[in-house]
Amino acid sequence: MGEFVRVEVDEAIATIRLDRPKMNALNAQVQREFIEAARQVGADDDVRAAVIYGGERVFAAGADIKEMAGLSYTEATGHATLLQEFTVALAGIPKPVIAAITGYALGGGLEVALCADFRVAGEGAKVGQPEIQLGIIPGAGGTQRLARLIGPAKAKDLVFSGRHVAADEALRIGLVDLVVPDADVYSAAREWAGRYRGAPAVALRAAKQTIDAGLEVDLRTGLEIERLQFAALFATEDQTIGMRSFMDSGPGKASFVGR
Repeated sequence: MGEFVRVEVDEAIATIRLDRPKMNALNAQVQREFIEAARQVGADDDVRAAVIYGGERVFAAGADIKEMAGLSYTEATGHATLLQEFTVALAGIPKPVIAAITGYALGGGLEVALCADFRVAGEGAKVGQPEIQLGIIPGAGGTQRLARLIGPAKAKDLVFSGRHVAADEALRIGLVDLVVPDADVYSAAREWAGRYRGAPAVALRAAKQTIDAGLEVDLRTGLEIERLQFAALFATEDQTIGMRSFMDSGPGKASFVGR
């Protein structure tokens, strides 16, 4: 368990909790602790889904500007490598991940949320990539994951302007998937994660990896990835259980074992 990032597991759902007062600034220590949290959640067979949560007041207001302001080019190169590593680790968690966004998710904070599979935001949430206002660009995946999620034109609008986007607009452009009252953000994210408690864990992992990998390649290569993952699942107990249950009892009644 890190100083600022901890993992709490309850009823097969892991909460990756960021707690660095006052605004959950993402310094290098936080980034390294996120890497360890991602590894822990990914390796825990008892965890079926995860929620990334910054608390009731703020998700994460961005990178630690004081830490970055004096970096030289050489130092910035190393820092950028860590930025990429910690977000790649979060995005690579082989389980469904939901970001529970309260308050601000700006800069690096939004980039953390973009690593999740789904995003639940409070009505008062504000999201954005304001790095341009500092004379830089997003460095933890914002230019890439944002464009893949909402399209290049909308991503360029946010990155070029650095403006803050309210929850209703974020929902409209597909940047978040659900908007709820601020007080209900964490419970709504846990409820979403709870859909996967009884799901076949190996098939879920394969589905996530196939979709994510397919987005990086041409269609023909993506179809080949899908073919191989599809066939591999016939070596799992869950495939046997699921198909036998379907034949005996109809759809949706299988009790999977995660193997």
